[in-house]
Amino acid sequence: MLTTSLCQALGIEHPVMAAAMGGATTPEFAAAVSSAGGLGQLTVTGLDAETVANRVRRTRELSERPFAANVILDIWKGHEIDAALNAGAPIIFLFWGDPRPYVEQVHGANARLVVQVGSVGEAVAARDAGVDAIVAQGVEAGGHVRGTTPLFSLVPAVAEAVAPLPVVAAGGIVDGRGLAAALALGAQGVLMGTRFLASEEAFVHPEYQRRILEAPGDTVYSQDLFDVAWPSAPHRMLRNRVVTEWEAAGRPPLGSRAGEGTIIGSSSASGRVVEIARYTSFTATPAFEGDIEEAPLWAGMSVGRVREVKPAGEIVRETVREADAILARLSAAAESAQSGSRAGVA
Repeated sequence: MLTTSLCQALGIEHPVMAAAMGGATTPEFAAAVSSAGGLGQLTVTGLDAETVANRVRRTRELSERPFAANVILDIWKGHEIDAALNAGAPIIFLFWGDPRPYVEQVHGANARLVVQVGSVGEAVAARDAGVDAIVAQGVEAGGHVRGTTPLFSLVPAVAEAVAPLPVVAAGGIVDGRGLAAALALGAQGVLMGTRFLASEEAFVHPEYQRRILEAPGDTVYSQDLFDVAWPSAPHRMLRNRVVTEWEAAGRPPLGSRAGEGTIIGSSSASGRVVEIARYTSFTATPAFEGDIEEAPLWAGMSVGRVREVKPAGEIVRETVREADAILARLSAAAESAQSGSRAGVA
């Protein structure tokens, strides 16, 4: 069985983590990934304490395995962490902010703390703060992108800088080939988002999921498009009508874009109907009623290799099986080469 120091640190079976993908990551999704031996993530960012607690408790009911409650610090400042810990979340996953104010709080609750970073400097700061694992996000990632460096350059640098702390590779990884490559780069596991969008348990709009499966691999990177509700945060998505029109207009910034303030639809994901304006940063779930051509369709650069919807647990198991087979072939090839070398010397 493929296992690494990451698995030991977090109490999981396989070195495969699912990304938190906004409203797409529900208790059912997180539990499915965790029950298969990976690490499922539950989005709790921006939710009130009661909702956070209910989502954490529901996930615990569905799976006895560890899972993470994900909090984005940049806008929401982490008030959800207390509620998640009090409800029994075993792992807190932080993104886009300084983890130092939360390390003692998380460890005091006997939970683990994972932080996603986009640079070596940010990784070193997280290590010095006392986190338990670091996710290094390359610029290939979909959704909101902290990293500015390609993954193959970032992961070895981060792994070397924070050793022996476990490092997870994120950005453009959709299968066992990516897992095997990440391990070769010095990572102890992978975090996948786009691949899990095409899972049966992901709570995503059916048209969004269809676009993922049919995408040619062409993605768009920007920090000036879907910035309503989360300004100045770079992001990567599929090209649809609103993206194409914005590009044709010369990629104008806030205040100069066509249709600003126009309502493109609504969502009842929060339990009440909320209107959504054009250029809002959100994840299109089945609760979204509106024009999908106006919505951000988050996706990473390897989206062109995602062609089938599968159960989330099968995605975990398939990724590990494929990586195991690749590593076994490489090991056999290396052994054969060494044997040949020894025979030549003899």
